[in-house]
Amino acid sequence: MSGRKKSPGAAILRAVSILVLLLLLAACLPLTLPRLFGYQIYTVVSGSMEPAIPTGSLVYIREGKPEEAVAGDVIAFYGGAQSGSIITHRVVENRVVMGEIVTKGDANESPDMNPVPYGHYLGKVEHSIPEAGKTAAVFTSPAGKSLAGCGVGLAVVLQALASFLENRRRQDSNQ
Repeated sequence: MSGRKKSPGAAILRAVSILVLLLLLAACLPLTLPRLFGYQIYTVVSGSMEPAIPTGSLVYIREGKPEEAVAGDVIAFYGGAQSGSIITHRVVENRVVMGEIVTKGDANESPDMNPVPYGHYLGKVEHSIPEAGKTAAVFTSPAGKSLAGCGVGLAVVLQALASFLENRRRQDSNQ
C-alpha cells in the first residue's frame, strides 16, 4: 500500500452504497431465486388458512400432479373457471376417480362447498414465509419497482461521489 491516506468520507459513501444494494438484494431474493427452482410464488390475502399460513404470507408452490395430493397437503388452485383468484387450502380428500379434490381452509368450520377439479389444480404449497407477502406487494407494484430503481441509482451515485472524493484527495496530496 502506498503512503497515501484514504478518504474517510469516500469509505463511508462506499459502505452506505453497498448496504443499500445488500438491502435491495435481501428484499428481492425471496421473490426471484425460488422461481429458478420451479416454484410459483403467491401472496396470501385471506385468513382462511390461519394460523398455519397467516394473511400476508408468501407461499411457494411446486407444480405437481393432482392425483398425488393427499389428505393434509396444502394445495393451491384457481377459485373458479372465470376467477383469476388463487386459493390455498388443505386437502381433505382426493377423489381420483372423479378427478376432484375436497379442500378446507384451516380456519373454516366445514369443507369447501365445491370440490376442486383437477384442471384448477396448481400445485402443493411447500413453503410459506409470514409477512413476506407485504414486501412482495411493495416491490412488485409500479411504485416499488421505481423505489428499487432509485435504490440502485443511489448506490451508483454514492460510488461516483466516493471516487470523486478519492481522486480529489489524491490530487491534494500530490501538490
